[in-house]
Amino acid sequence: MTMIAEASNFVHETDTTFFIIVAICVFFLLLITTMMVVFVVKYNRKKNKKAVNIHGSTALEVTWTVIPTLIALVMFWLGWVGYKDLSTPPKDSMVVDVTAQMWKWTFKYANGVKSDTLYVPLNKNVKVNLHSIDVDHSFYVPAFRVKKDCIPSRTNVAWFRAEELGTYQVFCAEYCGLNHSYMYSAVKVIPEKQFKKWLESKAPKTEAATSSDSKDTSNQ
Repeated sequence: MTMIAEASNFVHETDTTFFIIVAICVFFLLLITTMMVVFVVKYNRKKNKKAVNIHGSTALEVTWTVIPTLIALVMFWLGWVGYKDLSTPPKDSMVVDVTAQMWKWTFKYANGVKSDTLYVPLNKNVKVNLHSIDVDHSFYVPAFRVKKDCIPSRTNVAWFRAEELGTYQVFCAEYCGLNHSYMYSAVKVIPEKQFKKWLESKAPKTEAATSSDSKDTSNQ
């Protein structure tokens, strides 16, 4: 049996929750629609010319109150577990600061490297600190099933672990003004060795290295 590759660690959990909720909704849609049709046909005016009052049933009232409440609590619990997982990064996560503004994304790494594309290593936990410098935005990577708001004067946190090489789109999922639809970027998932080389090659020079280069140039 061939396993289908999943782009991130959240795909299976999120999709399972989604399908459970959809299945519950479809079940009740079919049940209620079927009952409506049956009652319309069975109790139409031609067959029941005189209306008859039906007294309430305590058992029925309790049943159709308790069961929907329990179902709603189950759906809430599934969503809450997923939200808590998304908001609790592992301690060994690589940290990337994500800054949203009208209408672009900026990704900053621990060594000071900045990029408009998010580069991450394969199978590495990545924590994203989400900021906004103007209005509300939302960091959304559909392939990873990751979505979290970027709010001014506040830092939100999310994380993911990319499990498949490739390039994935990043969108803003919160309407943020005229060019909202153009506010997109990409996540590029690459092997860890390649990522380390990229990060080192983009690292800003230190003052010591800069002064050393200046001396070498002056000696020439």
